[in-house]
Amino acid sequence: MKIHHQNQSQRMPFAVLFVLLLPILSPHLFSPLSRSYPSLFSEWNAPKPRHLPLLKAALDRHVPVGEKNELWSPLPYQGWKPCIEPATIHTLPTKSQGYIQVFLDGGLNQQRMGICDAVAVAKILNATLVIPHLEVNAVWQDTSSFADIFDVEHFIDTLSHDVAIVKEPPSEYSWSSREYYGTGIRATRIKTAPVHGTADWYLENVLPVLQSYGIAAIAPFSHRLAFDKLPTNIQRLRCKVNFHALAFVPHIRVLGDTLINRLRHPFGNFHTSGTEFLKERMNDTESEGSGKFVVLHLRFDKDMAAHSSCDFGGGKAERLALAKYRQVLWQGRVLNSQFTDEALRKQGRCPLTPEEIGLLLAALGFSNSTRLYLASHKVYGGEKRISALKKLFPLMDDKKSLASAEELKKVDGKASLLAAVDYYVSLQSDIFISASPGNMHNALVGHRTYLNLKTIRPNMVMLGPLFLNKSMEWPEFQHAVLSGHKSRQGQIRLRKERQSIYTYPIPDCMCQS
Repeated sequence: MKIHHQNQSQRMPFAVLFVLLLPILSPHLFSPLSRSYPSLFSEWNAPKPRHLPLLKAALDRHVPVGEKNELWSPLPYQGWKPCIEPATIHTLPTKSQGYIQVFLDGGLNQQRMGICDAVAVAKILNATLVIPHLEVNAVWQDTSSFADIFDVEHFIDTLSHDVAIVKEPPSEYSWSSREYYGTGIRATRIKTAPVHGTADWYLENVLPVLQSYGIAAIAPFSHRLAFDKLPTNIQRLRCKVNFHALAFVPHIRVLGDTLINRLRHPFGNFHTSGTEFLKERMNDTESEGSGKFVVLHLRFDKDMAAHSSCDFGGGKAERLALAKYRQVLWQGRVLNSQFTDEALRKQGRCPLTPEEIGLLLAALGFSNSTRLYLASHKVYGGEKRISALKKLFPLMDDKKSLASAEELKKVDGKASLLAAVDYYVSLQSDIFISASPGNMHNALVGHRTYLNLKTIRPNMVMLGPLFLNKSMEWPEFQHAVLSGHKSRQGQIRLRKERQSIYTYPIPDCMCQS
């Protein structure tokens, strides 16, 4: 008994030390609600494939040559061309009404739209725009400024005949800063700009502040300018900013071009670039499309999964974990939580899982030799969640698989810069598809429409019931997918009232020819 007691006593300090060190060694075990780390469930217990019969059939699929050629063929000319110059040319007024500052929150693509709106508001007010301030996103904690992401000189030069732009307020207004407005009520701050405000609202409420103080700061400013009932010149100016003035800084373009080159020419002599680890790719099998590639924006993070209130196959443990996460972040104020999973899927309100988007791509005619670039941040469920997608498309790449740590050094850990790289690559892909709607999806749909590039928009309302039908066989599934996406591959769609000009640039920013 004494010996046994001594052994227990000797083991006790080691047990205590292990308990103390465990949070340091494995912090994700103790952060189930953290945005930075996925939950214990999501990483270690990702569910098995939910559509196994379809998955097995898709893995054995054969895509006819004619179907491949049609899928990869570029869009024909559709009778519309970019039309962004003003109908009548006006020189800039010699006297500005004052300086406009805006503070933009959200992610990169929401901020991008805010920048376009800021230029338009400055034009409406005949004001001088100060380069917009980008707020630090509460989720990603990226402190990148406008100048860290966009080419400032190109921005100013491109718009030099439209709006006066300065990098900083002049010295007499140096007090007008983010810190100044964060410490009290200020007469020069406009806090009441309505969502989708009219031009008249800015003339009636912001212009007097400019005339009184010489400067006005508008915050918040996201989605603060209407899409309708604005002069043609203002609408065209918004598109000029979006599609021409907002160019990424050189190092983002260089990295993007490197990734694109490696996607299009995966058998090149990469070691000449100094990226030694890429030598192992020399033995890759030939991909289809003769240097072509498709970008998949896989928007399936934990926030989206929780907010959707849908069931993703993880059983009771996952449902409880997501419900708790939802409660912490939104205090239960989530409209979707009132509906059943079946009802949400029938309405097309559930994001596609990596498995489901893989099945969609396979049914559309993409073979397992497709070169696929994955544009995403962190996938809920980690590597296990995307295992089915990888089986369907083994030639799947992302930034980390295509570039070395040295090449990614300037963007690593910076969400806005990483998103900028993905945007740049996505814009130049042969085909772009997003797993679910969102700001990046909307921005790229608009930009690729402007350039007449093929973009596939998943038919969420049609796909929901298809994935609910567990008895459907592959031929029927594929026929339904092909039928439901014939007119969703980049065909022209005219903007309707209240729709975003940045998603639907026709007819405001394009002319029939």
